[in-house]
Amino acid sequence: LGTGPDAIDLAEDRGKFAEVLHELAIPAPPHGEARTIAEARTIAEQIGYPVVVRPSYVLGGRAMEIVYDDDELEGFVRTAADASPDHPVLIDRFLEGAIEVDVDAVCDEGGGVFIGAVMEHIEEAGVHSGDSSCQIPPATLSDDELDTIEDITTRLARRLGVVGLLNLQLAVKDERIWVLEANPRASRTVPFVSKVIGVSLARVATLV
Repeated sequence: LGTGPDAIDLAEDRGKFAEVLHELAIPAPPHGEARTIAEARTIAEQIGYPVVVRPSYVLGGRAMEIVYDDDELEGFVRTAADASPDHPVLIDRFLEGAIEVDVDAVCDEGGGVFIGAVMEHIEEAGVHSGDSSCQIPPATLSDDELDTIEDITTRLARRLGVVGLLNLQLAVKDERIWVLEANPRASRTVPFVSKVIGVSLARVATLV
């Protein structure tokens, strides 16, 4: 029942997810994967500081750090590797000054996608979503940006093969929308979204 292991792996494995975004022509911050400190340094030099260092297959932003120079990089890469030792560490370009956006949606087996809400974070991207506040409806996003976010959410949900809840995190900067990550599961925001829209997303997800 629900989202299958292959779909979860496609979203949680940072390398595989990057390939999906490339296939769908959905923008993502420049990134790379590293299994050693030397590889991490090379990637950071290529994409430029600041970078976000994070492991795959962890919840709640565990071992995710923003790194500004080589001196900080080594310790943070080691911490991320310890958090998820069987998977490479992902290094992304950090989008300074971007607006972070969350989406909670439900997808069924037929590819029908119900978007519960688009949430705009009050803090800029880089403050973990568990430590930040967000508002519904978004205060500063244009109708075109909202349409694009909803289109990206729908296409990603279908391509990943999600059956049930999906949480998507994006960043908006210079009128361009970047996908940061997709979580094929319930998010901590689901109860708040459900209260705002008057529809229990958990119930909808259970029914599909």
